[in-house]
This record gives sequence, structure tokens and C-alpha cells, in this order.
Amino acid sequence: MADAWRLKACPVVLRGTGRVEVLAFEHPLAGLQLVKGSVEASETAAQAAVRELREESGVVAHVVADLGTWDAGFEQQRWSLSLCEPHAPLPDGWVHQSAGDEGHAYRFFWHPLGQPPSDDWHDVYRRALAHIAQWLRDAGSHSTLKL
Repeated sequence: MADAWRLKACPVVLRGTGRVEVLAFEHPLAGLQLVKGSVEASETAAQAAVRELREESGVVAHVVADLGTWDAGFEQQRWSLSLCEPHAPLPDGWVHQSAGDEGHAYRFFWHPLGQPPSDDWHDVYRRALAHIAQWLRDAGSHSTLKL
């Protein structure tokens, strides 16, 4: 089935009020990224988002809002974006040893959504950041988070 979309779960973790930041990480081989992974047949996209966040970052969280799906324009991927709230406050940065992906260590940090991403981000993640920022602008007065 060549025309089938490949559904990916993307947990979005935000912090801040005056300057909103999104959780991101540096992959040792593939540059700066957002957490994202495949949705397994036995789970919903929200469940996959929570699982991927825990596996890739060590963060335990729950989904507080469905941000919809986004056509990534990359490898026929459609991303299901889930706004996630961690169960505990997160530090400014940390390193997490991934259980998958050959056990790479990921360096986590907070990227300001109002700041243009550098060339260290793959184009698909730059567009995802723009999509998340647009969602936040569209949420306007309905959200406590502002750009």
C-alpha cells in the first residue's frame, strides 16, 4: 500500500509563559530533534506519545490536549501531536540513555519557540516547530502559554 500514511506520535512538552520553550534533544548522529516515534498497532496516538516520551527522554507524563495531525511532508509521515504534561518539574537540561536506537545518549534542552531554529535542525523538525508555534498563536486567549 504505497499511498498509506505512516502515523508518528510526537509528544509536545512546553514550558514558560513570557517565553514559551519546547522540549527538544540532540541526537548524536542526526542533529537537533523533537521526540517522535511510531504508533504501534495496539495503541492510540496519545498512548504512543506518552510511551515515546518516556523511552526517549525518561520523562513520565500524560496527555492534556490533542493538537491534531500534521502532514510532515517527509517519507509519507503524518504526525499526531499531543500536548503532554510531565508528572514532575523538568530541569533545564539532561542526558538520557535511550533504550532503543542502539542505546544512544540524547542531550535534552529547551528550545524557545519564538526563536528561529538553527541549521542543526533537519528541515522536517524546523517545519514542525513552526507548526507548533502557529498552533500556540491560534490557541490565543484559550491557552495560558503565549509566544
